[in-house]
Amino acid sequence: MALLRTRLASLLAPTLVASTVACSSAPPRAAMLPVDPPAALSAPATPDVPAATAPPTLTDDQNFEAFAQRFLDEYLRRAPSEATQIGDHRYDATWPDVSVAGDASTRTWLQATRAELAKLPRGGLSEQNQIDTDILDDQLRFGLFALDELKARDTDPLTYTGLIGEGLDPLVTRSFGTKEGRMASLKGRLDGVAAIVAAAKARLAHPARIATETAIQQNKGLIALVETQLPARFAEVPALTQDLTAAAKAAATALRDLQRFLETDLLARSDGSFRLGRDKFSRKLAFALGDDIDIDAIAASAHALLAQTQAEMVDTARQIWSDDKLGKLPRLDTAAQRKAFVKQVLDHVAQDRPSNKTILADAKLWLDKATAFVRAHDLVRVPDEPIAIIEMPEYKRGVAVAYCDSSGPLEATQETFYAISPTPSDWTTQRVDSFYREYNQAMLADLSIHEAMPGHYLQIMHSNQFKSKIRAVFGSGPFVEGWAVYGEWLMAEKGFGGARVKLQRQKMVLRLAANTILDHDVHAGAMEEKAALALMKGEAFQEDGEAVGKWKRARLSSAQLTTYYYGFSELLKLRRAAEREPGFTERAYHDKLLASGSPAMKYVRRLMAKR
Repeated sequence: MALLRTRLASLLAPTLVASTVACSSAPPRAAMLPVDPPAALSAPATPDVPAATAPPTLTDDQNFEAFAQRFLDEYLRRAPSEATQIGDHRYDATWPDVSVAGDASTRTWLQATRAELAKLPRGGLSEQNQIDTDILDDQLRFGLFALDELKARDTDPLTYTGLIGEGLDPLVTRSFGTKEGRMASLKGRLDGVAAIVAAAKARLAHPARIATETAIQQNKGLIALVETQLPARFAEVPALTQDLTAAAKAAATALRDLQRFLETDLLARSDGSFRLGRDKFSRKLAFALGDDIDIDAIAASAHALLAQTQAEMVDTARQIWSDDKLGKLPRLDTAAQRKAFVKQVLDHVAQDRPSNKTILADAKLWLDKATAFVRAHDLVRVPDEPIAIIEMPEYKRGVAVAYCDSSGPLEATQETFYAISPTPSDWTTQRVDSFYREYNQAMLADLSIHEAMPGHYLQIMHSNQFKSKIRAVFGSGPFVEGWAVYGEWLMAEKGFGGARVKLQRQKMVLRLAANTILDHDVHAGAMEEKAALALMKGEAFQEDGEAVGKWKRARLSSAQLTTYYYGFSELLKLRRAAEREPGFTERAYHDKLLASGSPAMKYVRRLMAKR
């Protein structure tokens, strides 16, 4: 899972899909942004000037690029935590206006911006700018859809806990600018927490219970961050220590108020449905995938991939059985026998597993091995930017086991975090054991490929080199997640980790197929927990802990779990076609594929057709 380009923008909660994180620090500003910015993006009128001194006529490309820059300036002003993440630090001390009035202002701005975009001449645009024009229009339409129909700020408390966590996190975990500048911005954001809490209390009505329960857990992590973790950093900036201490105290008071609200008020009325509904899911998925799609056809093809991969796993399991000299091969005449055999071999592989004490070190070892393998096989250009493996902060837990969090494309100094979540302290020994049977050493190898090398970390560092700021900010989830899954396929095809890692990769293919089915059947259907767990455990060989966690994630998110399958399947089609061309080499093909940022698959197909 990548937090970068698929992280949802703080401007509209689950609205404009934006890139991840983000030169020098800006001075603190007001805690909340005003709600009365200019409605449109037109440049201010200028007085008439003599013909001899009139400015030269701009080309269509120049007109669009100027428009795009004005749009981004206003977008980032309205989405300051997103600006921090992508590396624009002008608004590091502010928050978006999450009030009803703020949403109304944003709606007016989106409508005016889209109308002005439609008037721009396009006949002379370069192909890349034509694509960026379409990407921008898609984002504006999705923004309006999210405001008017998804309404996350009225229905999802995770909108607020997620915003606060993502707004504070880069100011304390990253090293851009100066320490004094980051701490000054941190004070501004701490000062603004109370306004976010007030908006949450005013707007949230009847969310789904699972969302409120998860927000309660995440907010506990935020309270711990503000009350116990941040104060230890304040002594590092003596001139700001007193102000920071006061700001943290006020923020903690607001967060404790939010905790009481969540636990004693909102939870009791959290009777909303976690299901998006077929119509909204269909439209949201079309935006998320950036393609014209048939949601039922996608689900059907995921079912077919599930069955195909189950059959392929039998051959891989045979190889492991032979390599590890496990004795006489059992009968494999029936589907039930073959499924039991694969499960038996998976259980055997799961005996070699990490623990809470070793998982970070084990992940680093696999990352080092994968990096050396990619270089040795010259698969793709390996970035020079640093990557660190960290323990996932508590206030980010509860949705995914791991994520890749990379510097934004506008950041002067690039750095990436590959974060892994150890098991919660309140888990039973049995559940912890189940978790590490799932994330055994071979699966940890595959996870490290997905999140880092040659997956998310490598792809994002390539993407950040592309010059388009529109594409930098609004990356395509299917391309990003699809590439990470494609990276798993590529490494297994080349033999990395042998049959054990190949079997786990095949199990991950079962997972992404099951993810797609879950996404469809939960939000466009009526799937309940029993059927979901049967799918994941019985058909995709998942451990109980993984299946329970994914059932939770399927209810907390929509149209995201499908991105892995869709992006991978489309990228594999492109790869198969390219292989048949004379002179094909993996290094040249992959470098070309990654050279245009992270556009939606319809644009990737268009760009690669011109190789």
